[in-house]
Amino acid sequence: MAVTLLTGCATPSTQISTALTRYGLEAQRADCVGSDLSSHLSINQLQQLGRAAKAYRTNDSDPAHLTASDLMRVAVELKDPAVPLAVAGAGVRCGLVAGGL
Repeated sequence: MAVTLLTGCATPSTQISTALTRYGLEAQRADCVGSDLSSHLSINQLQQLGRAAKAYRTNDSDPAHLTASDLMRVAVELKDPAVPLAVAGAGVRCGLVAGGL
């Protein structure tokens, strides 16, 4: 999820879905996660998550791939308890398994 995740004309749900698809998540699950996160987090929380995910990926050997564990680690680092709860909930509701988004 890039900083540009929440800019432009697309809805937050679509932008999240597009970013997650670029990170390797299949389209159906990406749509589910995008919809779920956008209904449980504010625009500000989504932007913070997007910026943190982008920064997290910068130093990775494979920045084009983001695992479910990576996303959860990023969410916890934000120090906003609502964010990791929403990420974990989306993971459960959308059928993500540990090891790969």
